[in-house]
Order: sequence, then structure tokens, then C-alpha cells
Amino acid sequence: MNEPASISDSALVLRPAGERFHSERGWLNSWHSFSFAGHHHPDWMGFGPLQVINDDVIAAGQGFGMHPHRDMEIITVMVEGQLNHRDSIGHSGVIHAGDVQRMSAGTGIVHSEVNEGDVPCRLLQIWIEPDELGLSPSYEQRQIAIGTDWTPLIAPDQPEVMAIARPVMIWRAQPPVGAELALPAFGDESAWIQMIDGNAELTGEAANAPIQLGRGDGLGLLKGTTNCSLRSSSGSSSGSTNDRCDALLFLLS
Repeated sequence: MNEPASISDSALVLRPAGERFHSERGWLNSWHSFSFAGHHHPDWMGFGPLQVINDDVIAAGQGFGMHPHRDMEIITVMVEGQLNHRDSIGHSGVIHAGDVQRMSAGTGIVHSEVNEGDVPCRLLQIWIEPDELGLSPSYEQRQIAIGTDWTPLIAPDQPEVMAIARPVMIWRAQPPVGAELALPAFGDESAWIQMIDGNAELTGEAANAPIQLGRGDGLGLLKGTTNCSLRSSSGSSSGSTNDRCDALLFLLS
């Protein structure tokens, strides 16, 4: 696996945006952090239970027709625009920017995702392995106001937060330039940072020097990594379109 020179003791795993797998269909521009569809590499078969992070841009009037899933927790984070969802268990509606959708495929679900808007949309679709196979399919969607600190999108045992069929936590934060966010303490869990937009740097005991991150970059923190922070910066990484850092943080077990 490619590792930057600033990594110490192999505690971190860097996935630069430009090294992700890329699929383009004309109407779809998709970047895959891990092996997906026709793209396969033994070093990038996921990160623990985190199997897929696809950064998709879908053209107006285009999308994915009805297709099946089974035994996977699927989370969609809408970044820009809107996406129409329909599925085989009776749900239909529009996912708007700022919405988060979670779908437990379980014993089987068929759904479509189509951009019926007038402009392209951007989303991150995330697949996580469930703790248990053969669950009943389920679906949930919420609008979540993202703050400057870690805002929970997915968490177990929190009444106001959606949960999936695995004790995983996902946060999103949009800190202003110069703000520093401590990463939560974790022991037996690993963590993954996925940059949606903007720029940031990881600092702390695991890095010999700050690790610069920009739009599309991913960074895995292995079990036992402690005392790390993410600081929003004004650096100009390739592809970033936002002065404000926009990042996802996964805590995986």
C-alpha cells in the first residue's frame, strides 16, 4: 500500500485523491477509494468493514436504474444538488444536499438513484459490512445541519441519530480555516478521514510532520492511534473548490 514519508510506525494509511480508481460513463464521473466494479487491487479491498467510498458526480437527467443490493449497509451523503430515490420496499423521494440516507439491504432490496434535477449532483456513497447477514431491509433519510465541530451522521444508541447494523460512527465537520478538531479517542477501533472539499492537515503523535489533505484524499488511522487532530488549512490542493474544510470521520469496529 502506498504510504507517505511522514508516516511513523505504519500507523496511518494515505489514499491520495489522484490515486483512486476512476470510472467515467459520460453521465457519471466516479472516484473509488477502494476496489469497485471493474477496478481491483489487493491492497485496496476496503478498510476493515468499510468497503466502498464512491465520490460520484451524476449529470442532470441521468442516474442508476433499478438494481439490487444484499447484506450491505449503504449510506449516501448528498453534497450538491439532488437525487431521486425509489426502492422495492415502498420508499420514494428526493435526497437534497445536506441529506443523509441509510439503507440496510439485508435479505435484498432493489432501488434506483436518478438525478431528476437541472444541474449535476455530487454525492458520496458508502458501503459498510453489517454485523449480521440476512436482516430485514430498511431505509431512513434525514436532513442534518453540519456544524464546525464533528456532527454525528451515524451512531449507535443515540435516539436523534440514525444507526446501521454495525456499531460504526460517522461524523461530518465544516470547520473554518485555522480551526483544529481533536479526533475522538479510540482503542480497538480504527478510523478513516475522507475529505469532501477544502484543505486540512493531520497533526499528532502518529505523524512525524503534519500530513496535508485536500479534496478527495482519504486517510486511515490504525487501531491504537492516539492524540491526533485535524486542522483546517488554506492550502490549495488540486480540485478543492471550498475555502472551508469539509470532512467525514469514520470510527470503525
